Amino acid sequence: MKPAVLAIDGGNSKTDVLLVAADGSVLAAVRGPGASPQHVGVRRCLDSLADLARQAAALAGAPTAEPFATHTAACLAGADLPQEELELRQAIEERGWSDSATVDNDTFALLRAGTDDGVGVAVVCGAGINAVGVAPDGRTSRFPAIGRISGDWGGGAFLGQEALWWAVRAEDGRGAPTELLPAVLAHFGARTAAEVVEALHFEELPAGALHGLCPVLFEVAESGDAIAGELVDRLAEEIGLLATVTLRRLGLIDGPAVVVLGGGVLAGAGRRLLPDITRRCAKVSPEVEVRVVEAPPVIGAGLLGLDRIGADPAALRRLAGADPRPVGQGT
Repeated sequence: MKPAVLAIDGGNSKTDVLLVAADGSVLAAVRGPGASPQHVGVRRCLDSLADLARQAAALAGAPTAEPFATHTAACLAGADLPQEELELRQAIEERGWSDSATVDNDTFALLRAGTDDGVGVAVVCGAGINAVGVAPDGRTSRFPAIGRISGDWGGGAFLGQEALWWAVRAEDGRGAPTELLPAVLAHFGARTAAEVVEALHFEELPAGALHGLCPVLFEVAESGDAIAGELVDRLAEEIGLLATVTLRRLGLIDGPAVVVLGGGVLAGAGRRLLPDITRRCAKVSPEVEVRVVEAPPVIGAGLLGLDRIGADPAALRRLAGADPRPVGQGT
């Protein structure tokens, strides 16, 4: 029997794919590299996703040719604007992966994975930062989330740049002393911050290497360094702003509300930030519950797919409780 849902969580650094049966059981789970359409283009993105879908079908003992499932629920980084979601959905429909398809920003998968019904607010801080919300009546709130030009502050790449910026200025005298300098040098095995700058400039280090400075930043902040601490406090403020603005937009301030947090940066440091973020959210919505989501966002994509095809509550509960172990790294 054809699987019910092809669930896709396509991030900047990795892509998870599930095939889900109508009863909510996971038939197969695979993982591949990031394939954001903003970074690799729509065609290469879909080629990569199709390859992962075929791998999943093979593991599930299902046909490895289209259609792979009844419905495709794709939650993709880079689908930041409604026009992008529409174009990606049309492109997926043309591939014939399923009888129907939906495309959402990947933050919606986080929200669905962290709630019983997909209602609430989700803030993701991974390579970038974003927030979405869904009201009980189905109204949604979102941000463009395409970088500094859309008002963004935060995300792993941005925080890594900030950590290096302060380290460079501490070294050359333009900035205050900070323990970020020796920590950054130790992280890269460099003698000077200037060496790191040159390695990035001449592409001896990939631009994504700065994302790896996030754990360094949090560790230095934990040690009491003032500059690192200010950056971490600023991140908590920004996450709180994204959450509270969304809560207000959707009218989720006078009763129980849920804010879910996720993404690579928050997975590593979310619990340290959680009290500050919760305090900021509670000022606006006193009955709010703030959670760091442990479930893989691809589970949220699968739940959105089951919602779409009208699966029964037992199927939703079964998938929500699943712990899919992805196979391999894809190609």
